[in-house]
Amino acid sequence: MSNIAVRDKVRYRPNVTVACVIEAENKFLMVEEWINGEQKFNQPAGHLEAGESLTMACAREIIEETGLALQPQQLLRIDQYNANAELAFLRFTFCCQLPACRSAAPQDADITATHWLSFDEICALGSKLRSPLVAEVIRSYRQGPRYDLELLNWQFLALAGGVKP
Repeated sequence: MSNIAVRDKVRYRPNVTVACVIEAENKFLMVEEWINGEQKFNQPAGHLEAGESLTMACAREIIEETGLALQPQQLLRIDQYNANAELAFLRFTFCCQLPACRSAAPQDADITATHWLSFDEICALGSKLRSPLVAEVIRSYRQGPRYDLELLNWQFLALAGGVKP
């Protein structure tokens, strides 16, 4: 391969996202949003921003999309997902268990409502789920395993961005 071909090669860069399965009383907190005129349901989720650790991004997304100040308790799974030929994601899903369902009030204008739903109610939403990962990560949550947050290392983040997680 010539030097020109190597320089001009477009590097694959999936979107890095975080999500959080929040469970209380055998129900899961879901956010409702409208995307391209279609009603969709998802866990609180969003993109990693510069200078954030993965857990910081997850806590920020939970606050923005539900109004709840929660910290992720465990890492559930990491997925690579292609929404289409041009749109790919590397999604880190965390989880958090609460003793009781809490009232949620979205801060993000893109989130129109929040709902505490059973797993069966979520699966019944079918094509209204934002992606196949929505039900799949809840299935994983119910079956285990879950991983300690110490698995993630952000010790060099402060060096790169000056932020402490």
